[in-house]
Amino acid sequence: MTLDLERRRKFEAITDEVYEPLQRYLRRRAAHDDADELLDDVLLTVWRRLPDVPHEAALPWCYGVARRALANRRRSQRRHLNLVARLAAQPPPGPGFDDTGSDEHPSLAAALNRLPEADREVLRLWAWEQLEPREIAVVLGSTPNAVSLRLSRAKKKLADDLGRQDRVDAGHKGIENTGEHAS
Repeated sequence: MTLDLERRRKFEAITDEVYEPLQRYLRRRAAHDDADELLDDVLLTVWRRLPDVPHEAALPWCYGVARRALANRRRSQRRHLNLVARLAAQPPPGPGFDDTGSDEHPSLAAALNRLPEADREVLRLWAWEQLEPREIAVVLGSTPNAVSLRLSRAKKKLADDLGRQDRVDAGHKGIENTGEHAS
């Protein structure tokens, strides 16, 4: 108990000394919200590395931590902006990009797109990701019974929609009516 109290007192003493100078340092170099987050990061580092903080040079040591945290933040922001630029330069996804197999099975893709999003998602998790209803329940934050029911209904809706389409388009051969009945 005494060690925890001692550690806390040392941290509070360092924080009292460095808080305002670090806040000014970071606000001159970063946006207001970023500066506050960076200050939190620096203080967390001080807490974690408390034995490493030199007693007579706590502020310069903390400036070094703040400088590295700021550099990390800037690198992260640059990477984010570069990623956004790369994504913006990519051509937009065209028809059939949604992995429905619309190039091979356009009627299936069309039928899937006519379903409500919730039904499409449960079908995708079941068919494409090959998850069991209990696993889908975890993904959706539901119960396995509710997922089984939703999956069953979604399959029926999809089958009904595909059944209403021209059977030749759905991959079935047409049957000619010869007028004869089997006895």
